[in-house]
Amino acid sequence: MPKSVFVIVLLLVTSVNLFIPPEAGAYIIMYKEQYYKLYHVHHQQYPDDTMENIFWLEMALKADFCNPLYALARIETGEQYEKYCYLFMMHLNLKMIEQYLYLANKFNKRHAYFYNAPWKEENLKSLDIAEKYFEIAKYYWKETLSWAEKVREKRFRFMRLGNVQFWEDEAYRIIDLGTLNYGKTIDRELAMLYTVREQFQAMEGPND
Repeated sequence: MPKSVFVIVLLLVTSVNLFIPPEAGAYIIMYKEQYYKLYHVHHQQYPDDTMENIFWLEMALKADFCNPLYALARIETGEQYEKYCYLFMMHLNLKMIEQYLYLANKFNKRHAYFYNAPWKEENLKSLDIAEKYFEIAKYYWKETLSWAEKVREKRFRFMRLGNVQFWEDEAYRIIDLGTLNYGKTIDRELAMLYTVREQFQAMEGPND
């Protein structure tokens, strides 16, 4: 391209750019509360939806808390903020458990029917994946218990935080009542998985 033509093109591009309005400032996501708002429950949840939720929840777990002015609960004292942080971490870990249980159940096999023998290896691989997800969920249950115990310390017992009462109820059900116990649920699912795996292993597949 001749130098004169190149200069003309450059001038035209520059002049056009002068009339392009500057982009609006991007919304920067950097705090737990912001990532948590991106998590959402689908009416019918597919594996891709679950993986998306896990991503946002993992980011929330790693991120910093926002200024107490912008917390999801009304915060007036440092002690309230401490309890809020414990509650939030407990709740995030609970949500992680739920998502991994969704994933595990997509791959879990509750019965080893005799007519599944031709797909023995495929079913065993599927059970291996389910087991992995159940074990991850178990890890998050231990984390949940740790945070729930902090929430239910005596100094917090009569402290109520507005807008996150549901989280308070979760801690109460975990520590005081024992009615919210994902540990039992996961152990029960794993025990069933081991039984079904043995039944598949006992089958004669096409390669046996």
